[in-house]
Amino acid sequence: MRQWQRFLIVFFLAIGSAFAFFGSKASSDWIGVADLPPEARETLALIKQDGPFPYKRDGIVFNNFEKLLPAQPRGYYREYTVKTPGRKDRGPRRIVAGKQPEYYYTEDHYKSFRRIRE
Repeated sequence: MRQWQRFLIVFFLAIGSAFAFFGSKASSDWIGVADLPPEARETLALIKQDGPFPYKRDGIVFNNFEKLLPAQPRGYYREYTVKTPGRKDRGPRRIVAGKQPEYYYTEDHYKSFRRIRE
């Protein structure tokens, strides 16, 4: 294989990987409140009334290490547990609240988010 052909293959693979990596970072999916599981609607109501929360870690700072939510200063986001039926631990579901207010739902422990449309 010629040198330029190898270069083009590597180049296109790199570009494709970059689009896949950076393209998935934006949280562009939305979910309506009515489409949330009932436990998430309960958690959202508790957030809006400022508790009381059933889990000790509810309300801690969410640092957005995954960089899937819009970049904001530390402390802008807080995370809250959404109960998962059949689980004795906190499970994977969360609502992350921003100060605007804005709310994001994850059902896979921060691997993906959907913004909650009210």
